[in-house]
Amino acid sequence: MLTLEGVVVRQAGWELRADLSVEAGERVAVMGPSGAGKSTLLAAIGGFAALAAGRILWAGARIDGLVPAARPVATIFQDNNLFPHLTAFDNVGLGLAPNRRLRPPERDRVAEMLARVGLEGFEERKPGALSGGQQSRVALARAVLQERPVILLDEPFAALGPALKAEMVGLVRDLAGAAGRTVLMVTHDPGDARALEGRTIPVIAGRAEPPVETAALLSDPPPALAAYLGQVEARGGSDYLQPRPGQERT
Repeated sequence: MLTLEGVVVRQAGWELRADLSVEAGERVAVMGPSGAGKSTLLAAIGGFAALAAGRILWAGARIDGLVPAARPVATIFQDNNLFPHLTAFDNVGLGLAPNRRLRPPERDRVAEMLARVGLEGFEERKPGALSGGQQSRVALARAVLQERPVILLDEPFAALGPALKAEMVGLVRDLAGAAGRTVLMVTHDPGDARALEGRTIPVIAGRAEPPVETAALLSDPPPALAAYLGQVEARGGSDYLQPRPGQERT
């Protein structure tokens, strides 16, 4: 289980608070208005944002004092964080061997994973020769091969068209489910949240709430989230819908 207890992240006069738990193996969407703190929540879990208070635990052990590389977490960022000078094969292989010294069984695993994400035959292409969707598949394959129990996705498919994005979310669901990974995925699209077939963490006005069933949340969202989703007119909730001055986080 992933647990955030009394977590507070402060940045430039703004703060995010979180008290929540996610079951091992769950697929959870993270959704809320722009500037509410969705990316900050993932950054705190992944080790890229320091805590001002609280603690983060995985399987009962604290991880908030660990550097990102030592946490049981793999993060896929919006830009996919691929190395442009490496081939798709080598980028995926980093998930198994950061020094790129793969043994034959490991090379077989990389080839198998590339095939599972639909990139058989693209092994020798570098990121610049791949489409946006193909780059996302490389990043996902690498994250799954890292064999870390938690995968964080910070809107890696936002630039893709609707059909391709839906395909990628389905691939996340299927690969993560087969590998037993816990997934937290930031999204602005309620369709993505539904496609994960799990729960959703609402993030509103700097507070990450405990996850709730996605269908129930979307059928009866809190006022600020409803306004954001365009389901009702905002009534006195503009402070919840827009980032504070100088705020650029999602």
